[in-house]
Amino acid sequence: MEFGSGGGAGSGGDHDASDSQRRKKRYHRHTANQIQKLEGMFKECPHPDEKQRLQLSRELGLAPRQIKFWFQNRRTQMKAQHERADNCALRAENDKIRCENIAIREALKNVICPACGVPPLNEDSYFDEHKLRMENAQLKEELDRVSSIAAKCIGRPISQLPPVQPIHVSSLELSMASFGSHGVGGPSLDLDLLPGTTSSTMPSLPYHPTGLSDMDKSLMTDIAANAMEELLRLLQTNEPLWIKSATDGRDVLNLESYERIFPRATSHLKNPDLRIEASRDSGVVIMNGLALVEMFMDPNKFGELFPTIVSMAKTIEVISSGMLGSQSGSLHLMYKELQVLSPLVQTREFYFLRYCQQIEQGLWAIVDVSYDFPRDNQFTNQCRSHRLPSGCLIQDMPNGYSKVSWVEHVEIEDKAPTHRLYRDLIHSGLAFGAERWLAALQRMCERFACLMVSGTSTRDLEGVIPSPEGKRSMMKLAQRMVNNFCASISTSNGHRWTTLSGMNEVGVRVTIHKSTDPGQPNGVVLSAATTIWLPVSPQNVFNFFKDERTRPQWDVLSNNNAVQEVAHIANGSHPGNCISVLRAFNTSQNNMLMLQESCIDSSGSLVVYSPVDLPSINIAMSGEDPSYIPLLPSGFTISPDGRPEQGDGASTSSCNVHGSGGSLVTVAFQILVSSLPSAKLNLESVNTVNTLIGTTVQQIKAALNCNSS
Repeated sequence: MEFGSGGGAGSGGDHDASDSQRRKKRYHRHTANQIQKLEGMFKECPHPDEKQRLQLSRELGLAPRQIKFWFQNRRTQMKAQHERADNCALRAENDKIRCENIAIREALKNVICPACGVPPLNEDSYFDEHKLRMENAQLKEELDRVSSIAAKCIGRPISQLPPVQPIHVSSLELSMASFGSHGVGGPSLDLDLLPGTTSSTMPSLPYHPTGLSDMDKSLMTDIAANAMEELLRLLQTNEPLWIKSATDGRDVLNLESYERIFPRATSHLKNPDLRIEASRDSGVVIMNGLALVEMFMDPNKFGELFPTIVSMAKTIEVISSGMLGSQSGSLHLMYKELQVLSPLVQTREFYFLRYCQQIEQGLWAIVDVSYDFPRDNQFTNQCRSHRLPSGCLIQDMPNGYSKVSWVEHVEIEDKAPTHRLYRDLIHSGLAFGAERWLAALQRMCERFACLMVSGTSTRDLEGVIPSPEGKRSMMKLAQRMVNNFCASISTSNGHRWTTLSGMNEVGVRVTIHKSTDPGQPNGVVLSAATTIWLPVSPQNVFNFFKDERTRPQWDVLSNNNAVQEVAHIANGSHPGNCISVLRAFNTSQNNMLMLQESCIDSSGSLVVYSPVDLPSINIAMSGEDPSYIPLLPSGFTISPDGRPEQGDGASTSSCNVHGSGGSLVTVAFQILVSSLPSAKLNLESVNTVNTLIGTTVQQIKAALNCNSS
């Protein structure tokens, strides 16, 4: 490598200095007489031609270029003044119309029908009737669809079938006897008669509001504006609104101060059964503010940004699209489900307004606030969740970084008790709190930054990833694997998985779906998941699963064979955030490799893996589109138990910020039961996957000396 001489560098520096001095321009202030004559000319002719500019130049002693620029600036200034005046007029007109709407609404409450002398049907009655008609139409469509499917299977119209009693599948572990008395016939279950198992069934909302009126949208706009004001105060105010916890230093909301500052926000929250979760955190992420704002306002990208937290995200309606070419002022009515990756924890669902506003150059605020619809109890979740003003403040920093300040503030009414394993983690606010959101955001932003780096992997052991395109293709394949894994564990009712066996006596939930997607093997896919508690720190559990040398101690699918890492792609600054390609020794399946992604942050960690054949790995490493490579991921999720109790005491890692207490570990497997989508499920497969997951749990406990836990 050649370097330039010192003298050349020095001369270049002198040249740059002289250039910068020449580029400096003297600021010229016009005299009062010059401005008066220019203003007089502007009133007569805002667009003077070249001849007129030359005449002014001679009269005022200014260069023609100065005259030209003065008129351009004056026209721009005049245009801005007119726009401000128009905006003020429109705002006043809007306020007037809104007041008229409120007055009309109040007047309608006291209207008496002149014909019969009684109040007319109120607005709620009309919308209730409209809602019932919509639900009735949806039910008829569902009945027609089921009838069509049954007619194809049975060979005659559904109307010719005799009435039958419904089949009640036991919530305990399935057995052949569970179906014998209902005429299902043999140890198999026809998947066509299970709801939600076809791959064409897309995730749907438990309740879909329709027909928002202008009055509804005006009300939503007011709610969002008030929520934005509250969020900014929560983000920018410290004591007495927020106080520091003496145990872990986290920000804790002072509810007395909050109710005093925002009395209207809590006047309807006096239910003694409600539990408040409030948290605040801030940190720096490696992504610019505008890119973050765009991802937050797009539900698909928002879900990709938080795959371990967001089970589902949808935009129901765009109330306002914001300013032209900007998200500032955007207001969306949205739906989302939030999850903890365990079959023991029910998802939380929210219908909410998301409002984005640019506070100033390089500073954005995004607020979420629940918007409740009148709906029947059949649409409510086991855990009622109401989102008080929550969100984040995003401030641009140099070099493409952003400072993100985050507030989570929800009220929870648990209709079912929280499982004992997760009670401390959830009630402490760590499971869904601001710390978890921010930690996940920092980790995913690092991952996106690694995806954009032009270099190949940091430790490509055998030179098998030849190009940056190959690296990006492998990272996209691994990300799809992680998303698929999270969806298979989720307890969301909107996903395509059908629960066959609830949490039985061994604590395993078994779900199933028929897959025809290009990214999964075609056929019947069975998933089993369970969660266990280990008296070992989360960092040490993660190290155990991450180390290929200890893999034979728990991986029953590899028949206790040793594995070797043949390719490695870094996913972030922490060495645990990476993608690996593993090869097993002493096995007859030399054509199969293991794709694995591991990730860790202060809220927990994941180790997800999937068998992939050698030709598919070669396709991804060559940089081709990996969307059609079939994946069937299994793996582990690890999180702190939320209790600052003594565990193994061996962890000093910064990732284990909640102390060296125990760990909550979710173990999940997916297996392909049959390669034929039309096949019937052999119930022996349920027993097989139960045995597989039970054996894995026992081997993990034995390897970590936790057999008594």
